[in-house]
Amino acid sequence: MMRTLRLALRMMLRDLRAGELHLLGLAIMIAVASLTSVGFLADRVGRALDREANQLLGGDLLLRADKPWPDAFIDEARSRGLQTARTVLFTSMASTAEGAALGGVKVVEDGYPLRGTIRLAPGPNQADAPAGRAPEAGEVWLDERLFAELGVNTGDKVGLGELEFRVGAMVSFEADRGANFFSLLPRAIFNLKDLEATGLIAEGSRATWRLHVAGAPQAVEAYEKWARANLGRGQRVETVDNARPEVRAALDQAQRFLRLAALLAVILAAVAVGLSARRFMARHLDGCAVMRVLGARQAQVLGIVVGEFLLFGLAAALAGTALGWAVQWGLAGGLRELLATDLPAPSPLPLAHGMVVGMALLAGFVLPQLLRLGKVSTLRVLRREFEFAEPVSGAAWALGLAALLGLIFWIAADARLGAMVAAGFAVALGVFALAAWGVLRLAGRLKGQGSLRGGGWRYGIAALGRRMGSSVIQAAALGLGMTALLLLTLVRADLLDNWRRMAPPDAPNRFVINIQPDQRAGIAALFAAEGLPVPPIQPMIRGRMVAIEGKPVDPSAYEDERTRRLAEREFNLSYGAELPPGNVVEAGRWHGAAAQPQFSAQFSAQFSVEAGLAKTFGLAVGDRVAFEIGGRRVEAPITSVRKLDWDSMRVNFFFIASPGVLEDFPATLITSFHLPPARHDFTTKLVGEFPNLTVIDTAAVIAQVQSMTDKLIVIVQFVFGFAVLAGLVVLYAALQSTHDERDYELAMLRTLGARNRQVRQALFAEFLVLGGVAGVLAGVGASAIGWVLAEQVFRMPYVPALAPVLVGVVLGAAGVVAGGWLGTRALLSRPPLASLRALG
Repeated sequence: MMRTLRLALRMMLRDLRAGELHLLGLAIMIAVASLTSVGFLADRVGRALDREANQLLGGDLLLRADKPWPDAFIDEARSRGLQTARTVLFTSMASTAEGAALGGVKVVEDGYPLRGTIRLAPGPNQADAPAGRAPEAGEVWLDERLFAELGVNTGDKVGLGELEFRVGAMVSFEADRGANFFSLLPRAIFNLKDLEATGLIAEGSRATWRLHVAGAPQAVEAYEKWARANLGRGQRVETVDNARPEVRAALDQAQRFLRLAALLAVILAAVAVGLSARRFMARHLDGCAVMRVLGARQAQVLGIVVGEFLLFGLAAALAGTALGWAVQWGLAGGLRELLATDLPAPSPLPLAHGMVVGMALLAGFVLPQLLRLGKVSTLRVLRREFEFAEPVSGAAWALGLAALLGLIFWIAADARLGAMVAAGFAVALGVFALAAWGVLRLAGRLKGQGSLRGGGWRYGIAALGRRMGSSVIQAAALGLGMTALLLLTLVRADLLDNWRRMAPPDAPNRFVINIQPDQRAGIAALFAAEGLPVPPIQPMIRGRMVAIEGKPVDPSAYEDERTRRLAEREFNLSYGAELPPGNVVEAGRWHGAAAQPQFSAQFSAQFSVEAGLAKTFGLAVGDRVAFEIGGRRVEAPITSVRKLDWDSMRVNFFFIASPGVLEDFPATLITSFHLPPARHDFTTKLVGEFPNLTVIDTAAVIAQVQSMTDKLIVIVQFVFGFAVLAGLVVLYAALQSTHDERDYELAMLRTLGARNRQVRQALFAEFLVLGGVAGVLAGVGASAIGWVLAEQVFRMPYVPALAPVLVGVVLGAAGVVAGGWLGTRALLSRPPLASLRALG
């Protein structure tokens, strides 16, 4: 055993010096590094969120609702010896005599927070300290951004709704501040005692009512069970397992991209490992045959080569995990800033995962080739027609396929995602191979009959046909690698440009909410007096969908998480006879026009539904839907399905009722408009005259959201760099896979009298056709994948461009010609006899 290991080590060192293992090692390192960097990052973020969970909740348990919590929940908690604290979250305008700014308001009760802390400072750039209390009545705490935007200092006055507050301190840290839309806004905190007097919360206002609970673990657990059993619609419980869902949602989305990047890198690395192993096997047949002639048994030969790759695989996997470890430290810096918390040191588990990936790639794609080396015939030493050992068995191919599928599903951590990636990879590889075979067959026929006298290009094309199997593998592998490169560059850029062009330059950039019905005329008059177009001011009523076709809506009955959330939430409903701008009726007839004959005699009340929501809930024209609004039930049929552009930044609604259905219900009004950059003063005038209004600057909010997203995108793109490297390795491995066969053929041609010019023509033709075929396949494949991503994932119109195909052809042909030429240039300067002796 020890003797076999020593021989394996000597053989590995010899092959390393000869450069036989460099490509194989690079492919394994890239695959392992891409996976471990993602694994380390996910592990650290998950442990950070778990560590901070209680602080993120502001207690041991958090209850959320879209209405105030009934006293029964508070009384029950206190009867169990638990502490409670109430908070309310909403958005509002904070104003001074000089200006106004949109803020995220947190209204807190005395005793808040039950866990974690709030830190305060006298002002910007001053030392902070734990608050130890809630704001006093008439006092407001502002964060640094509101200090700057309003231009205030401690002690100044700030208006929130109908009240004027004294600025008491600057908030420097909140333990339970999330990373959602609300928390991205500048923060203002005041006491719950002042809420009613501000007039900021009215019937139909959007606000989140939270109840924080803390106490002994057993009592908290018992209360949680009681609370879950008594939850109503729009109420939910958060624990340390689902704390900070908005952060987890953003990070989960980023992790899906990271896993896709890792998947692509591992799959491409597997292709490169397979190509490299195939070439390694072909180059070591002679050595293994000599070992058999000198008396080595089959098991000994197999033990030596398997031992070599076990040692080499362990070394390459360790190097890959070390690279992944180093990369994740850099990536963690961005997430540390995003989460506003220090990330704990990673656990060693991703190291084990990296080693598993490295060994799986070896077992699935190298071992089948090594088994062939162990069975090489001794006759190969005497007779060169025994070019190969026994063919790879079906069981060996099954092993490689099982290893790849296992890695795909394991890395994806999602059965649906894994199935889509596996199916996409299989389809792409199959289509590429079939298309390459067809094109190469056609090229072989078109070359006509002739010999070297007709030019070396004929021989180059004929050589592709003679090595049809190797040529198809090369073309498919090259196409797959270039598809990844084009997809990560050109197509991605096209999708982003398409996205940017979707919003017109005059799209609304301000939303105004909480408009009361008696303020409609005054607001319209102010727009007219300021020379701005009067925007449509639409009613908004909050209602919960409770039945479809008489069957109660049960959120738990829906498998899709988004559908469950929609079934639990209250919808913003509206009414009117005019079809809103940007809405197109795609089924039925709009209720403002002549009613459809089948409904006009039966129904005076009608609903129009948005197409996406109709698809989500399986709604169609004629279905009856019922809503509960303020304890009253409203039921009507759907008479039209509307398609609308959510990216237009206009006010849009899922449901719009016909006139006469919702007018008697409490409503607030909403509008959106485009404010030119030179008219920022208008917002101050609007809020000054109507202090209860909330004006949302969507341009600023989108910039804030984009800032957070950009940090995640940088991290994702960095990991995608591994996929780009893997694609380049595949390209190089594909070119090298037939290097020895080409060397032998060129030596024979030159021995038989071919001139260097003819040999160069043959090589040029071979590489040009191979690169052109692979480039066309890559361009078409990348465009097709981009179209699928646009339509199915990003939900945006996208017409595949011709550029990826043209670039694929040009770069494919030029790249393969250049790479192939560099790889074979030395062959033309080497005497033919030396090549023939080296290759047997």
